[in-house]
Amino acid sequence: MKNMMNKKLMILAAAVIILPAVSLAQTTREEFVARYNTLSSRLGPAGVGIETLINRWEAAFPDDPDMTAAKYSYYFYKSSTVKIIPLAKERYLGREPVLPPYVDSLGVKRAWFEDTEYDDSLFAIANSAIDRAINYHPERLDLRFVKLNGLLNYEKESPDMTLALLRQLVDENYKSSPKWEYPGMEVTPEVFKTFMQDYCYAFYRIGSDASAEAFKSFSETMLEHYPSDPLFLDNIGSYYLVFKGDTKTALKYYNKVLKKNPDDLTAIRNCILAARRDKNVKLEKKYLPMLVKYGETETDRKSAETRLQALSAGK
Repeated sequence: MKNMMNKKLMILAAAVIILPAVSLAQTTREEFVARYNTLSSRLGPAGVGIETLINRWEAAFPDDPDMTAAKYSYYFYKSSTVKIIPLAKERYLGREPVLPPYVDSLGVKRAWFEDTEYDDSLFAIANSAIDRAINYHPERLDLRFVKLNGLLNYEKESPDMTLALLRQLVDENYKSSPKWEYPGMEVTPEVFKTFMQDYCYAFYRIGSDASAEAFKSFSETMLEHYPSDPLFLDNIGSYYLVFKGDTKTALKYYNKVLKKNPDDLTAIRNCILAARRDKNVKLEKKYLPMLVKYGETETDRKSAETRLQALSAGK
């Protein structure tokens, strides 16, 4: 659903780790950092010569967290192979096809999608490296996201391990209240919550049965800490509306949101959509005035007003 979420996905592209800039008074460790940054910026994180550099770096400074982060990037990208595959789907992992659909010899309509396969042994080395980096700097939230993002890409339509790791992170956050660090940003409770919503959206966007259940389950986990939060209540409503086709239950959650937040556009729009799916004119007329009042743009408000007038006139 195009307008289901108000929050932008902030963190889900697999990141190339850029290490700290070199100071003027270079040490040998700083020289490794500088050479890595130069090579990876020119050739990519798995470019020619980077493995040799990382091996020498590790031999000289086996406990350097910058080295372990660089090692993760190398092995994660080395483990991946991009392919184009035919699937009998309209979307795959939230993506549009890269080539037009065709009908195969059995009469099945298929489309071509970009997919990434991972070498398990190389991926395991990458995970071991990022685990070491996290152990060195447990307060670095960006390193946690590097691991989560790689795992989410690896698991594709069945993000069970990603969900489990996210729950551990949330549990750690609310039990220990760590002072998280994230480059260029203060991690306030609201920022942390927004990051977690980004992962909810990632599960939603994948669109598989397993990811839909992860979307619902993780939203429920967040509601344990924010029982009346409109973001996560909207999520549960959207789970029932989109994945279960259960408009009655969906409306129950959206109305919970609107009771405390009458200007919540996600809930308003999806209530209107639910009413239209059920061809319930009376219900649609209940929610359209809310969009007339709280619509984000003049176009939204005018369109809702026109629709309301047409329904009231019996057209």
